[in-house]
Amino acid sequence: RIRGINGVDPKTRKILQLLRLRQIHNGVFVRLNKATAKMLRLVEPYVAYGYPNLKSVRELVYKRGFVNINKQRKPITDNAMIEGAVGKHGVICIEDIIHQIFTCGDKFKNINKFVAPFKLSSPNGGYNKKLLHFQEGGDYGNREGKIN
Repeated sequence: RIRGINGVDPKTRKILQLLRLRQIHNGVFVRLNKATAKMLRLVEPYVAYGYPNLKSVRELVYKRGFVNINKQRKPITDNAMIEGAVGKHGVICIEDIIHQIFTCGDKFKNINKFVAPFKLSSPNGGYNKKLLHFQEGGDYGNREGKIN
């Protein structure tokens, strides 16, 4: 997410809430289907999105990975906490989480709910133009492979 919430219509605000993008500079993984594609199209002026590669997913989870345990955001410190929380889904380590997220596996929904939204830093050098689409030289919208 790249823009704030002030002056946003209620429908768009609700979609950002459903996508778990409650703060600026938050990031989440979303499985792309017809419903999520439509949601992304509606909130496009407020988010930057694309298709991450395995290296980016791995770096995000290892560097900025936090999990929700008992409604608390805790850093991923060891595999025991992962196995204790989502071991019933066959996920026992960080690499299993990365695999499920990258391949959008059958346990993606449960794992994505378990992993807290990523708090990203603002871009080095700042944004180009928040109010212009990426294809027009701005920042928002679909970056496809350039999101990495």
